[in-house]
Amino acid sequence: MIQDKPNRRGLTLVYTGNGKGKTTSSLGLALRGIGRGFKVKIYQFIKSPERTYGEKIALGRLGVEMIQLGVGFTWTKTPDEHREALRKGWPIARQAVMSGDYDLIILDELNNALAIDKFPIEDVLPLHEVIDLLQNKPPHVHLVITGRHAKKEIKELADLVSVTEAEKHYYNEGIQAVKGIEF
Repeated sequence: MIQDKPNRRGLTLVYTGNGKGKTTSSLGLALRGIGRGFKVKIYQFIKSPERTYGEKIALGRLGVEMIQLGVGFTWTKTPDEHREALRKGWPIARQAVMSGDYDLIILDELNNALAIDKFPIEDVLPLHEVIDLLQNKPPHVHLVITGRHAKKEIKELADLVSVTEAEKHYYNEGIQAVKGIEF
């Protein structure tokens, strides 16, 4: 039986671990939700709007907005640039979840952002606010959080935690990021 919006219990799903496939799994859920008429929104906390990503192109063709809130990998910009991006981005994503306007929201790489230890993070992306979001989101909203190093507190509140692990990876053979596979 498919639950309709007023009676649906929105789930919290976490995809974490050191293997590949966390974002890809969440995008599969987005595709499934779109097929069922869900209103979907995706926020990426590390990726920058300065780069082009295949998933953003495809989702745009389906009418789904994917917003890059970050400035790129933590080693590509200064700590101050990352802090400013997170300071601006977190309230935007939080407001979208709390609005109840969406059936499915993906917070891609939020776990990565919360795990940053190269600069202070708590004042721009407070863990207690993320926990509050999980505990108080509108009841019908499905929320997906991806990224390595998921915090214990987030995993405890989740309805599902999937951990990916790499058994073998082509990066170890010197193959760099592949267009259409990584981006």
